[in-house]
Amino acid sequence: MSLVQRLEVRQGQALVMTPQLLQAIKLLQLSHLDLAAYVEAELERNPLLERAESEGSGPAESAEASGPSDEAASGGDFDADSWQPTELNPSRGEIEADFDTRLDNVFPDDAPIQAQEASGGDMLSLTPPPYGSSGGSFDSDAPDFEAALTAEISLRDHLASQLDLATRNPSDRLIGGFLIDAVDEAGYLRETVEGVAERLGADPATVARVLTLVQSFDPPGIAARDLAECLAIQLRERDRFDPAMQALVSRLDLVAKRDFGALRRLCGVDDEDLVEMLGEIRRLDPKPGRAFGSSAVEVLIPDVFVRAAPDGSWLVELNGEALPRVLVNQSYYARVVRGASADGDKAFLSEALQNANWLTRSLEQRARTILKVATEIVRQQDGFFVHGVTHLRPLNLKTVAEAIGMHESTVSRVTSNKAIGTSRGTLEMKYFFTAAIPGAAGMAAHSSEAVRHRIKQLVDGETPDDVLSDDALVQKLRSEGVDIARRTVAKYRESLRIPSSIERRREHYAHGSAHHGALALR
Repeated sequence: MSLVQRLEVRQGQALVMTPQLLQAIKLLQLSHLDLAAYVEAELERNPLLERAESEGSGPAESAEASGPSDEAASGGDFDADSWQPTELNPSRGEIEADFDTRLDNVFPDDAPIQAQEASGGDMLSLTPPPYGSSGGSFDSDAPDFEAALTAEISLRDHLASQLDLATRNPSDRLIGGFLIDAVDEAGYLRETVEGVAERLGADPATVARVLTLVQSFDPPGIAARDLAECLAIQLRERDRFDPAMQALVSRLDLVAKRDFGALRRLCGVDDEDLVEMLGEIRRLDPKPGRAFGSSAVEVLIPDVFVRAAPDGSWLVELNGEALPRVLVNQSYYARVVRGASADGDKAFLSEALQNANWLTRSLEQRARTILKVATEIVRQQDGFFVHGVTHLRPLNLKTVAEAIGMHESTVSRVTSNKAIGTSRGTLEMKYFFTAAIPGAAGMAAHSSEAVRHRIKQLVDGETPDDVLSDDALVQKLRSEGVDIARRTVAKYRESLRIPSSIERRREHYAHGSAHHGALALR
């Protein structure tokens, strides 16, 4: 076998992803926040791009558009110092009569008025004090809102201020500051006592003592190492950590399983006391640090609005606030390119113009594609917008892609990180794409989301004497025309965080026993 080198010419077709095409695909799947950040970076990078201001003209533009003033038209110069009011010196009684109030209420710190009044003068000087003097600014009569603003106190600052008051020992403050820094946003300590002692070179007993001090701070339950310790700290604060409650807190796994029989035997209490103890546990805060220094909640901003039209149809429109607007400054390009002498400068300007034009076209294409996909989703799921989640239909990406003449990958990118604002709330576009569950006896298929909602309705409507098992839920759904398997019902029930029928029966029994005990006491 010999190796031979030779040249061959072949002709073929291949899909080449240009940088511009990659940019368009990237823009299509970005959320409005990521898109705004991307456009902002392009505005800083490209000198030919500028932000399109949708607001009206500013004060300077309005003044320029309104034409020259009378003084400028007459050719005279306006002198602010020479302007003096002619009839702005009324007496104090006339001013108080006109405004139906006393000047002391309006100008409590007006020194010129008080001084002239004390000197027996009849006329009032309304000359404002100079800016920067004790009289305040030019808007001295307006309330100073900035002086009333306060920054949000973080959890660390809240605990550090208490540590400064709790101890003066420098080593205890150092250990306490380290422990406070190790507390997460939920209020739990994510470091062990041994680990902190090893890193600081301190005695573990000293670290444990300082940790006990920090755990006594506000809010109760802070700096706990697990949920049981967090609840125990709060119960000690309320003086309710008796032996029975201590036994209950030590077996939170039984509480999660709703094994009330085992909890009664463990705590040595009856049904009424157990229900009261469980109610007290539920009133505690499992995350005491979430009220301080939590990250800002990101509100889901819709990319598309859907509202009902007078004729019964649906109007789909883009949210203009979620769409960045940029323009290409062609006049600036023409002015700069004439003065560019080096080939590198001309190449840079040409590339900047090409990228700017492509970005504006990509943003327009992105907006049109989102609107087209959203319109088809509304057409497919019109029953949801009229009747609610029970009329949600099975829908996949292929159905929408074939209806609008696009590829499934394009529809997938459009529906990612996008939301639709409806009269029933703001929902992600992915919410409307649900799997199909076949109908019984040849009936139409049902949406998995609608079936999940129906399971929740059936469980919410059950009685203590008639707790529905998974098999019973299957029979009820099949009687309503839903052909569903038991394992699917169990999966949907667990996704809704609904306990099993055994645990729900125990809970109903515990509540019922407590109710009968309360009636007996009456």
